[in-house]
Amino acid sequence: MLDVRRIRRHFDFPAAGRVVTNNAASTQPPRELIGLYRELARSYENVHRGQSSASQRTTDAFEASFDTIAAWINAPSRRSIVTYRNTTEAINAVMYSLLTEFRDGDNVVTTLMEHNSDFVPWYALSREILPRLGRRVECRLARFDHASGRLDLDHLADLIDDRTKLVCVTGASNFLGTKPPLDLIRRLSRDSGYAQPSGENGSLLLVDGAQLVPSSPVDVGALDVDYLAFSFHKMLAPFGVGVLYAKEHLLEASLPFLYGGDMIATGRVSPDRVDYNDLPWKYSAGTPNILGTIVSAQALRLTLDLVQGGRPSWFGTERPIPWETVASCMGTVSRHTAAMTELARKRLRDVVGLRVYGPQPGVDRSPLLAFNVDGFDPFWLADGLNEFGVESRAGCHCATLAHRDLGLIPPASCRLSFALYTNADDVERATEAVRCLTSRGRRRTRARADDAGARGQRR
Repeated sequence: MLDVRRIRRHFDFPAAGRVVTNNAASTQPPRELIGLYRELARSYENVHRGQSSASQRTTDAFEASFDTIAAWINAPSRRSIVTYRNTTEAINAVMYSLLTEFRDGDNVVTTLMEHNSDFVPWYALSREILPRLGRRVECRLARFDHASGRLDLDHLADLIDDRTKLVCVTGASNFLGTKPPLDLIRRLSRDSGYAQPSGENGSLLLVDGAQLVPSSPVDVGALDVDYLAFSFHKMLAPFGVGVLYAKEHLLEASLPFLYGGDMIATGRVSPDRVDYNDLPWKYSAGTPNILGTIVSAQALRLTLDLVQGGRPSWFGTERPIPWETVASCMGTVSRHTAAMTELARKRLRDVVGLRVYGPQPGVDRSPLLAFNVDGFDPFWLADGLNEFGVESRAGCHCATLAHRDLGLIPPASCRLSFALYTNADDVERATEAVRCLTSRGRRRTRARADDAGARGQRR
């Protein structure tokens, strides 16, 4: 079990009396990361662009960050890791890098439970970009079961065929909480029979890991995914850094998303030839978010120390992290956040008219609960929760397709989401606020109805 009381001492938000239950959007930064950012700034210099001692130190720390990120998801090496601003940009990078490989009649298969960032790029590809190049490419959407939130694997299998270039699926829904079976989806994509330009057979698989990586152990080798995208602003480090993992041979063969600057091999530009840099710098055009990348990688190391307790042993170092250490750490985080999610569900089950979307109790889900209450606008609920000091979120959560598919008008829900520093008191305060709001709202509705009835009788 996590020592959550000890963990919370590393953060400033508890002292402010805040109840942070919007962690699926962004997590809170521990003081150590803010301090590290300030400390690094004292000797900051650009990377790969200087002979000064400061430049060499910054470059070494920056490059070592890619080793830390690779270790966190059990990737073979830093050569498979590319940094962008966020998950959205990482997914767009995949779309643009594959743009010229699509053939007339190809298709992309994704699902109705996706975040907009894993649907809109493929919509744009098939409806706006490739048609201008004279190519017809279809974007297909797999259904999900409205009652359980499960992805309809039979429908997904029907959509995948020998013209499916790419399958794109969330690793954990930010609305339903569903965790699709990635091993089965990998098998479906591998068996599609699509002939890739490399000579390989099978559809590529991209996983949106924005909600999966922050709350679960993720081994890209075991999952055999071709692409995985996630963001550090959901992993304690809000410094504008996202990650794209891709199999090395795909990065070697694909065209870059952005051109210029550091992605060019030193001195290898001439009027008739440009040579690209070695991996992963081939995908690093211009000056990257240097300090943000260093601090974000250290956020992973700090997570190990926060979970393990005792004297800090990982934060501030660059020593190799065994995958078993990461798996144990994130397994503990996963169990804790699952317990907080289940506690919230139990505390909300007596709220009249409340519906929680997604998997039923006992089914593994991302650590969040999206819900609506009959007769109450979700935005009104979120505003009311804020008055109780509870920070939630109302809206479509950028999962517009799923909200519309469920027939929600407006396409919105209220959501509570949890992190490793969430404690039972946070859950109690948040769920009690929901109960108070709905009870108060119903009393006012009845009072207005009684008042209207009395006025009618007097007339």
